[in-house]
Amino acid sequence: MRWRRVISILAAGLVLGVAWNAWSGRGLALSGNAFIREGDAAEEVEVGEARARMDRGALFLDARPIDFYNMSHVPGALPLPEDDFDRAFAPLEDRLRRHFDIIVYCSGYGCEASHMVARRLAEKKIHAAILREGWPAGTDAGYPVREGPAP
Repeated sequence: MRWRRVISILAAGLVLGVAWNAWSGRGLALSGNAFIREGDAAEEVEVGEARARMDRGALFLDARPIDFYNMSHVPGALPLPEDDFDRAFAPLEDRLRRHFDIIVYCSGYGCEASHMVARRLAEKKIHAAILREGWPAGTDAGYPVREGPAP
């Protein structure tokens, strides 16, 4: 009997808390991406659009850790790992500033590295779109794959 009361009180508190969060106008966004701040205007592209841009010469950036890049990546993609952004960005900066169609991808659902890299690039005045659902979306759609450290 006592446990039922405790569970009932906790459930009621949870329901009231979620309701207040949703309707108060001051609550936290419970859906959406925690790494995307309001005002971030990152362009997300679907896999079909990314493939069309690839065929037109878009530059792909791989935001995954370098070991993932070395295992396999989009042919021609350059590694720009989020976890080592500053060191990896320096030798790429000139090329990125000359390229006007850049797409960043990461490990897929739940991976926010592409959003963080795109934000860091935007801070440096370089626009980059984000491949929605990342690497798995590309491989599922039949993107070509290259193994090893060469782009």
